Amino acid sequence: MTWIDPDFPKTATPSDLVGRVLGLNPGMMTGPGTNTYLVGCREPILIDTGAGMDGYVPLLEGYLKSRGVARPLRVVLTHRHVDHLGGVAHLRERYPGLDVAKMLHRDTTLPEGIADLRDGQAIEGDGVTLLPIHTPGHASDHLCYYLVEEKALFSGDVILSGSTSVIPAADGDLADYMASLRRLQGLDIRRIYSAHGPVIEDGPGKIQEYIDHRMARERQILQALGDGLHTIPDMVAKIYADVDVKLHKVAAGSVESHLKKLARDGRVREHAQPDAPSRWELF
Repeated sequence: MTWIDPDFPKTATPSDLVGRVLGLNPGMMTGPGTNTYLVGCREPILIDTGAGMDGYVPLLEGYLKSRGVARPLRVVLTHRHVDHLGGVAHLRERYPGLDVAKMLHRDTTLPEGIADLRDGQAIEGDGVTLLPIHTPGHASDHLCYYLVEEKALFSGDVILSGSTSVIPAADGDLADYMASLRRLQGLDIRRIYSAHGPVIEDGPGKIQEYIDHRMARERQILQALGDGLHTIPDMVAKIYADVDVKLHKVAAGSVESHLKKLARDGRVREHAQPDAPSRWELF
């Protein structure tokens, strides 16, 4: 399966307690689109709302109707990125009084009336219990949700199917991200429901794969510095030579996050340049 899979199902029922409705926003950064999840039996909790695409609410409605469900009980969001909360307005229009919550943390603009949700604050649904887990790194407000009854994780953008997570330079933090992965590694997780792509059946294996990937990327960056590549564009051109150049700007943000972590670790230092990319060197 390619990252952008035109045959990815628009709706699915991966377990007795979990339904999936696609956000209809395929792309280089979203793969087949953003997965939104309905968790619970007769009155399901909706995790994330997609990007606000016009066809999403009718798709959601049709799926709910096929299961004999009238409406979502409430909405909880993984984080503030638009492909996860962009559908809030359309859902509130269709389902008046729908409660929406997320971790309120360093937000600049949000839809009005979003309630705060904290780490460990249990969410009780119809036959399900969700535990929010603060997992910063991709975004400082990011929450994963642990489904107690299945020992499953709704990973948002912390862990993806078929790609790796982006660590944006502005609100991302690689040290936080690695700590989040290690925190998840300490939980009893069997399967992972990702925000993009299919179900991950080997949860522990995927978490370890993500940790190994980041450690390997760090080694590549240190090697590039040792080979005399001192700017982020030069490092990206070398390390991501086999990646579509359209993604090199995103890759540059990830490399910058690695370098910032390495600088805090005392292993590299930055020399800012006027009107040119910073130069980085090993200590």
